[in-house]
Amino acid sequence: EALETEHQRATEELQRSYGQLRETFIATVNALASTVEMKDPYTAGHQQWVTRLACAIAREMKLSEEQIEGIRMAGLIHDIGKINIPAEILTKPGQLSEIQYNMVKIHPQVGCDILKEIKFPWPVAQIVLQHHERMDGSGYPQGLSGDEIILEAKILAVADTVEAMSSHRPYRAAHSIERALEEISKERGVLYDPDVVDVCLDLFEKGFRFDQ
Repeated sequence: EALETEHQRATEELQRSYGQLRETFIATVNALASTVEMKDPYTAGHQQWVTRLACAIAREMKLSEEQIEGIRMAGLIHDIGKINIPAEILTKPGQLSEIQYNMVKIHPQVGCDILKEIKFPWPVAQIVLQHHERMDGSGYPQGLSGDEIILEAKILAVADTVEAMSSHRPYRAAHSIERALEEISKERGVLYDPDVVDVCLDLFEKGFRFDQ
């Protein structure tokens, strides 16, 4: 009986320290998220809305709670690499020059470099690195295609596109949500994972909205 109690105590202790560690990770992610938001106000709501949609897609796809948690953590800081981009580029009205666009394109790599030193229990750095990769290999920074891209990053890619297109940006007015959904339908299987696109379209059909 004494052994049993000892074992129970050890298990509870382990669960408690795991819980504390988890809270530390969540606090770290929130601190990092607010860092980017101070620099670029457009990123503030964006990261949160993208995370909401990405987690809803993951839930519909029956991903494990662990995977959903990983997507939530990565989603909240997926644009952390933009900290490296001059503010006047982030808020510039009108088209970016090629040099400026190339600076923007390295943000997933910068984000990964910032995050990879943190020993997250989820593949956060990898999801952040791959969220601009596309099914046909036309994405960046590594030009990965198909199954080379992890599922969590494919989910984030779709949520990111839908949210970004339907929100106002300094360089263009917001498109309608319909226009954003049309875009992912058109590129289904080309740029975006077909299963993820289908689930996303279905969610909006069922009444998903970013602001609810």
